[in-house]
Amino acid sequence: MNSIDGILVVDKPKDWTSHDVCAFVKRRYKIKKVGHAGTLDPLATGLLVLLLGRATKHSIALSSCDKEYRGVMELGVKTDSHDRQGKVIQTAPWEHIALEDVRRKAQDFTGEILQVPPMVSALKHKGVRLYKLARKGMDVPRQERKVVVQNFDMEKKEGPFIHFQASVSKGTYLRTLVNDLGEALGCCATLAELRRVRSGQFRLENSVTIDELKQSDLAKMRSKILPFWYTPDYAYRSGS
Repeated sequence: MNSIDGILVVDKPKDWTSHDVCAFVKRRYKIKKVGHAGTLDPLATGLLVLLLGRATKHSIALSSCDKEYRGVMELGVKTDSHDRQGKVIQTAPWEHIALEDVRRKAQDFTGEILQVPPMVSALKHKGVRLYKLARKGMDVPRQERKVVVQNFDMEKKEGPFIHFQASVSKGTYLRTLVNDLGEALGCCATLAELRRVRSGQFRLENSVTIDELKQSDLAKMRSKILPFWYTPDYAYRSGS
């Protein structure tokens, strides 16, 4: 196994889990320890901060950074997972909802808010992952959590689809934010697309794709690695 310490910023493709990306890099370059700072759901794409070797000890600190996303929500649809990869459990008319209606109601979901985590998540209930309980048709009580939504901006509307940008604190479920906004609008909503563009000071434009990694040897991959001593302070520097 190669001894490599540092941070590799990857552009995660759709339908890959965060664990899939870690396993790929670990296997491709024979690295002993590979972790990540901040999970992305399979539906989501974009910035995934990989921690290699000794950098893995900074996982908690780096996961605590604020994050920025661009996404698309679909009005008129509610799913059990709060995104388009889940089972549709409700539909409702959406044609009467204007972009200004969505913008106005979205303001109620900014600042410090309480959010109930979705059943389809990796959180645990009595030692069991919630998504495993959800697969059995179970719905157990989940404790509300305080999260901070710095901004939740609606950019444009194309039929039932609303394009948005959001900056949020650690632990915020964007798909649940969309679901709850749909409930407040009275027409349901689910997350159709999501792309993470920033995590702390790490930005998507500095990432490497999976296809690039498939074509890169160990030496070329090493040139993409940030020294692990950049963590954790590097993630919190003010953006330029």
